[in-house]
Amino acid sequence: MPLLFVFLLLSLPLIYLLPRIIKKRSRFSPPGPLGLPFIGNLHQIRRSSLHTSLWQLSQSYGPIVSLNLGFIPAIVVSSASVAKEALQTQDIIFCRRPSFVGTNKLSYNDRDVTFSPYNEYRREMKKIFMLHLLGPKKVESFRYIREDEVSSAMKKIHELILSSKPVNLSELLKSVACTIMMRVAFGKSYQHGYDVNEVIPLFPEVQALLADFFVSDIWHGVPFVGLVDRLLGKMDRLDKCFNYFDVFYQKLIDEHINTGNFMSNEEEQDFVDILLRLKEDHNLTYDHMKALLMDVLVAGTDTSAATVVWAMTALIKNPKVMKRAQEEVRNVAGKKGKVDEDDLPKLTYMKAVVKETMRLYPPVPILVPRETTKDAVLHGYKIKAKTVVFVNVLAIGRDPESWESPEEFLPERFLGSNIDFKGNDFGLIPFGAGRRICPGISMGVVTVELLLANLVYRFDWRLPNGMNTEDIDFDVMPGLTMHKTNDLCLLANVYM
Repeated sequence: MPLLFVFLLLSLPLIYLLPRIIKKRSRFSPPGPLGLPFIGNLHQIRRSSLHTSLWQLSQSYGPIVSLNLGFIPAIVVSSASVAKEALQTQDIIFCRRPSFVGTNKLSYNDRDVTFSPYNEYRREMKKIFMLHLLGPKKVESFRYIREDEVSSAMKKIHELILSSKPVNLSELLKSVACTIMMRVAFGKSYQHGYDVNEVIPLFPEVQALLADFFVSDIWHGVPFVGLVDRLLGKMDRLDKCFNYFDVFYQKLIDEHINTGNFMSNEEEQDFVDILLRLKEDHNLTYDHMKALLMDVLVAGTDTSAATVVWAMTALIKNPKVMKRAQEEVRNVAGKKGKVDEDDLPKLTYMKAVVKETMRLYPPVPILVPRETTKDAVLHGYKIKAKTVVFVNVLAIGRDPESWESPEEFLPERFLGSNIDFKGNDFGLIPFGAGRRICPGISMGVVTVELLLANLVYRFDWRLPNGMNTEDIDFDVMPGLTMHKTNDLCLLANVYM
């Protein structure tokens, strides 16, 4: 807030822009709180907990709320019915991405799939994802990597138990999820000397930069506004983060070119090999490839790890649910000592636990923002072109209009139900829906289910001495992905 007021004072010569902020809201516009000159509603939103701030506003103003973030007109969607109207019925109008400083830089000028404009280029990139990188056959081909890394993680937990040490599940799960994605994406080149612990600490910074508004986003069009981002150090942070990953990806690409594996052994090719093989036919530059690798590494690692951490947090707080999940997994897997992917389809209750976790603690609590391509009418309200659209998945998952006892962790609600998270049931859309649905659903879900099933099968978990279930916190870090602020550290005993 002090920085906002400093900028306000510096901006006094630009008073002629005031009418853009204080103009009267049309009676056909969605309801929302009144804003202040220049900053709009920024003072009513906590960037450290954006999804909670927007959820609170929706509880006051309804399922669609109108805001101004500086000069940015925005709406917040917080109900399944309005989300369905925006993401399915009128998806073509609501499918563009706004261009922000952080997302633009880290996606190599919107050359990835997540942040690219909705055009022919984006459709071509998504085809590459679905046909060559994350299609069903390719996801199945990486099964041995997932099972190998999950097995290694279980051995690390066993070693900690033998040493009478607590298990930091937050650190462990980030490590195993990152290692899985790096082996999938970079293959043998990754195994030849890249330390996962060098990359993981940068993920929170990437997430924060992707979710943050830069001053030049908020007051776009004001002369020299970019200098403020420089003075605040925002651009230095962004450049440092981008340059690290840019060098990292280029080294990996160069190593793959030198090995020449991309020209043969198609069945053994990792993501970099595949992209090099497709380079000429699809006119891919190295920046295109790096942008796609950023999607895979950051999104694929963070969301899977966060989901399993939230699931274990919910299970340790709800011992009866934990016991039922363990009984099911142990009955299915028997005495073979591990859960493999052949067991997963039989784990009905475990799948319900995953769904309930994603309902209450969606890995991305607010979907990546969209922007209207033209004027539209949504839920009876007029929405102007170039309005930023926030879909609050966390609020939708806790909406009493869609869910009975929405604040309770009740996996049983999904037993005998056909509700899934593939974009068809708008009360549960952790991966989004419509044209912008996440292409990595299959890879993400199987990784989460395999990790969680093995954790509850192999070990009996308890809270550290002196701590009870009332002490478990659910504080959240800022960023696109919803991570716990404080690591989840538990004690364990070996079951199998």
